[in-house]
Amino acid sequence: MARVLVVGAGLTGSVCAALLRGSALGRIAVWDKARGAGGRMSTSRSARDAACIADLGAQYITLETEGAEPRRSFYEELLSHGILKPLTAPIEGMVVKEGSCNYVAPQGMSSVVKYYLKQSGADVFYEQHVTCISLRDGKWEVSGKMGPPEQFDVVVLTMPVPQILQLQGDIVNIINESQKQQLESASYSSRYALGLFYEAGTQIDVPWAAQYITDNPCIRFISIDNKKRNIESPEIGPSVVVHTTVTFGSEHLDSDPAEVQQLILNHLERIVPSLPKPASIKCQKWRYSQVTKAVPNCLGQMILHTQPLLICGGDGFTFSNFSGCIDSAMSLAEAVKSHL
Repeated sequence: MARVLVVGAGLTGSVCAALLRGSALGRIAVWDKARGAGGRMSTSRSARDAACIADLGAQYITLETEGAEPRRSFYEELLSHGILKPLTAPIEGMVVKEGSCNYVAPQGMSSVVKYYLKQSGADVFYEQHVTCISLRDGKWEVSGKMGPPEQFDVVVLTMPVPQILQLQGDIVNIINESQKQQLESASYSSRYALGLFYEAGTQIDVPWAAQYITDNPCIRFISIDNKKRNIESPEIGPSVVVHTTVTFGSEHLDSDPAEVQQLILNHLERIVPSLPKPASIKCQKWRYSQVTKAVPNCLGQMILHTQPLLICGGDGFTFSNFSGCIDSAMSLAEAVKSHL
């Protein structure tokens, strides 16, 4: 029985692991360097109240009817389990494409990823930061920043493309020159997100659930996050999410986080002067926010080595949204099954 490692507990990794369940494999392991599931579909919690949550990455999920058939079952399954619900709250400045449907996750975006991880039956390990991949006796020896190295028959990499190129070990020489050029051509935007968490009973008096900002150099999007998810309760404090512009994100990518946070808050106060003082704040830097240019000439994945199998995928091989991650996960799972 083959032992499979999926690196990355984001949407692509979790769906891939779920699709591999039941095939001729042994235990599937999922490793992620973060403290929890989600990747760029992460949900943060207030330090004071675990029920007060905010989506600091993806805000909602869009199903476009054109070319959606292979993915429709994924949406329908999540809707039937209450993981997703239609987005009905007012979002100012949102561009709605004809024939598309938007959905929110009532329990936060990470609940989508957690659903697939549970479906996978995989052994999931957090704070496992993979640093080195080498060949040892016909298997992949995978090392992290902590703990002893482990061996696997198949390794699936689903982290952002630049992080694949940062790995050490035999993988450096296994990636051929042509593949390296393809991988290096992928590019991402960067941005910051703030999560503002409030005590129960706090009133945030604005007429919208979220809005896109077009005339501010720092802030691009503001969401009253619980209102966006249709979760308004006197027992749970509200939360606000702020996303910066891509330009601001790239200009301040390596700035002091405390300074960046204060800059964003200064701009936020000008846009929404009535906003009360939060009980706590989380500042999240997305170095790899959204794919601006995908790896060319790849159908959702790239095989780096066949025996044993080393393969990589993710939205860097398709496009940055739910459908792109699903497409890559299906392509990855199909390739792994065909190599068993």
